[in-house]
Amino acid sequence: MLRIYYKKNTRLAKESDVEHLREIPMESLVWVDLQNPTIEEKVTIETYFDIKYSSEEESQEIESSSRFSEMDNEIIINSNFLSVMPNGFEYNPVSIILEKGILFTYRDDDIKTFREAVKKIKANPTLYVNGYQILSTILETCIDQDADLIENIAKEIAELNRSLKATNERVDEEDLLKISSLQNDNMMLRENIIDKQRLLSSLIKSSIFPQEFMGVLKIMIKDISSLLEHNKFAFERLEYLQDTFMGLINIDQNRIIKIFTVATVAFMPPTLIASIYGMNFKTMPELDWDYGYLAAILLMVISSLGTLIYFKKKNWL
Repeated sequence: MLRIYYKKNTRLAKESDVEHLREIPMESLVWVDLQNPTIEEKVTIETYFDIKYSSEEESQEIESSSRFSEMDNEIIINSNFLSVMPNGFEYNPVSIILEKGILFTYRDDDIKTFREAVKKIKANPTLYVNGYQILSTILETCIDQDADLIENIAKEIAELNRSLKATNERVDEEDLLKISSLQNDNMMLRENIIDKQRLLSSLIKSSIFPQEFMGVLKIMIKDISSLLEHNKFAFERLEYLQDTFMGLINIDQNRIIKIFTVATVAFMPPTLIASIYGMNFKTMPELDWDYGYLAAILLMVISSLGTLIYFKKKNWL
């Protein structure tokens, strides 16, 4: 899918047909967005504007040189944007090029950040006259969404904590799996935030990016620092919750072991008595005793009860 945004009078217009590209004046172009394009669309854009989008492998590289580079009048950016999936977060690599005030983006997925950014642009189309403003809006939207994701994780952590109290301190496997899932999501969110922090720092140092946007970029850097603090706090809460859950599991296990230990010790005297009178020696005087069986049973019961009473007095039960 191809979207070409360009200035028309005092507003932004959109074109989706690559055949009409040459009809748009170069100085009017603002943003060329490729989303899962056809080979023809991708080749046409790269040939017409003499640019080269990064491959998916290059977009996922972690080296600084692969994430941001600057040459002549061109800025090349490779960044990941998060998408919320049913089973957690997912990285969506995006190739970004800024050349002569025109923003070029290439991505395979429909990313929420871009959808929300387009809504902002459509709400105030007269404010966006170049690609620098579009990129700033996309990054600002991304930071806002990261803040929402951190807030959602905080709510899920609080809900886990409430569920622990509601179940009378009973912990099951699903709780631990939920904590592990939240830790993974929080880690991916942190990596995404740090990626945007590095990108903004590089843009601030850029000799191409206009100085008029530096104030906005610095504000976004401060917002990211605040997000990282909240993200760190979420990690600490998850670790505390995990330690609490593991402690409760250990208590449950110790309680079970304690029950088995008490039961074993309580039945040791009766077992000893039964073993003694189970021996088949002819000289055992109790063999001919009329009340021997009843006496042995009573002795076993008394020995078990005596052991349990002793444990109770010692507060071992």
